Amino acid sequence: MTTGHRPDEDRHYPPQDLGSYALLADGERGALVGPRGEICWLCAPRWHDDAVFAALIGGGGLYAVTPAEPFVPGGSYEDGSLIWRSRWVTRSGIVECRDALAFPGDTGRLVLLRRLTAREGPARVRVVLHPVAGYGREPMREVRRGAAGEWQARLGGLALRWSGAEDARPEGDGGTHDRFTLELELAEGRQRDLVLELGAGPLRAPVVHPGRAWAATEQAWASAVPGLADTVAVRDTRQAYAVLRGLTSAGGGMVAAATTSLPERAEEGRNYDYRYVWIRDQAYAGQAVAAAAPGPLLDDAVRFTTARLHADGPGLSPAYTVDGRPVPDQRPLDLPGYPGGYDRIGNHVNRQFQLDCFGEALLLLAAAAEHGRLDDDGWVAARIAADAVRQRWREADAGIWELGNRDWTHSRLICAAGLRRIAGAAPRGPAAGEWSALADAILADTGKRALHPAGHWQRSPDDPSLDAALLLPPLRGLLPAEDPRTRATLRACTTHLTDGYYAYRFRHDDRPLSKAEGAFLLCGFVTALAEHQQGHEIDAYRWFERNRAACGAPGLFAEEYDVAQRRLLGNLPQAFVHALMLEASARLARPEATARTQPWPT
Repeated sequence: MTTGHRPDEDRHYPPQDLGSYALLADGERGALVGPRGEICWLCAPRWHDDAVFAALIGGGGLYAVTPAEPFVPGGSYEDGSLIWRSRWVTRSGIVECRDALAFPGDTGRLVLLRRLTAREGPARVRVVLHPVAGYGREPMREVRRGAAGEWQARLGGLALRWSGAEDARPEGDGGTHDRFTLELELAEGRQRDLVLELGAGPLRAPVVHPGRAWAATEQAWASAVPGLADTVAVRDTRQAYAVLRGLTSAGGGMVAAATTSLPERAEEGRNYDYRYVWIRDQAYAGQAVAAAAPGPLLDDAVRFTTARLHADGPGLSPAYTVDGRPVPDQRPLDLPGYPGGYDRIGNHVNRQFQLDCFGEALLLLAAAAEHGRLDDDGWVAARIAADAVRQRWREADAGIWELGNRDWTHSRLICAAGLRRIAGAAPRGPAAGEWSALADAILADTGKRALHPAGHWQRSPDDPSLDAALLLPPLRGLLPAEDPRTRATLRACTTHLTDGYYAYRFRHDDRPLSKAEGAFLLCGFVTALAEHQQGHEIDAYRWFERNRAACGAPGLFAEEYDVAQRRLLGNLPQAFVHALMLEASARLARPEATARTQPWPT
């Protein structure tokens, strides 16, 4: 693949620490905004399509709005939304840029809103718009002015329109016009709206009115995110909910992350494309919403999962594109990649069997049923998933961590948990009895083969080591809190797989935990829930607060956290971490007595 030309402007915006990026998302695609106002990552028209701004991983393309004098960056989200306000303190005053993808998004067309305001003193700002389709292969072409003075162009197979920047200069090398630059000076209190549109088809007239687009976006976010007042960290919990909503498409599918190829460990080749919908992650998000505020996001998760079960049955894939298609094969791009990483798109998960997906799907459907939100199609999907477990539970699978095929203990226990939970939610009849009996059989067999002599669950019958994922089945109702196996597994995991209230998945080798990988934030929140289930409220809050703080400045979580360097690792934002943070915040808000007497996990 031949990469496009990267002008000097792009080189002024090298990749930053992941903790400094904010996410803009509208359900159909997402953009990352850096501390200098640079949008360095955006795929269009949808999550899994090619990037038009790919500077994050060394490709061409960015859209920057940056003060023209020295500044100190900052910023924050507007409460309960993915509307981001960059705030720069300069020598002349304070400048803000309010950014959002118009919400909710259209599947074939995106609208990117940017509003510059000189808050205190005058503002001098430099704007660079350099879109390049195909990760940097296809520069902008056919640049022209529209009837209202806006700029129009073609970008690969997309139509582009940029309004509010009529005084921008088209620039390029060799007589081409592949980018725009604009120098702005704003008096104190003045503002300028910039609106970028990208569409898979012709862009409808007239150009977007920024005031109306902002008002509609504000109203949509206010309607989409509930108050969540009965959680232990209201603002952060609402932000987690907003992230999950921003990652969820109109078809109900929630991508695992907005990005690809961000390294989990520098120069070790652990770089993956997470712009797809994992059934497991979908279930985690649905369970979290069911615990906090049952509503549309739970329905979305159920709708997508139900459709995939109806379509694929026992051949359910671990992951899909947001439109329900197969994930493409993994392949490299001819790009430098994010520092320490490698450029990859597609994902090898498309060739894996992951048994636990059926158990997670059953848990999701049961949660919906418990809240009266499972329709007839959902019950058919539950029967499909239960039958798939019956057919396949003795098969080796890749497991929750997507490793080599083995008889992973977690996979079998979470399937038993799903069967037991859906049986409890089902109307009385032969199906419920059959599902309960199957759950008992799987639990009994796994207990004979994968219970460690010390009394805790081990990773697999042929691997006596620990795995933090084994804390999940008791949380999902497979075993009570007082079961000796539940307590022994929690005690062993906190003794051997944790450090300073950070949790790790498992031991890779003889190295210290932190030398093999970062702390796994999902596991940290799961440990908080496990301590809460035991009635250890102080420890539960310690786990929750330690892991809640392991985010970047905008409040986004990645998959892993480098404890020593206090840095995010992996793709951003990681949906399942936000989901477990949301669930923990909701469950820990319940008094201990209530938590211990209510049937877990309704």
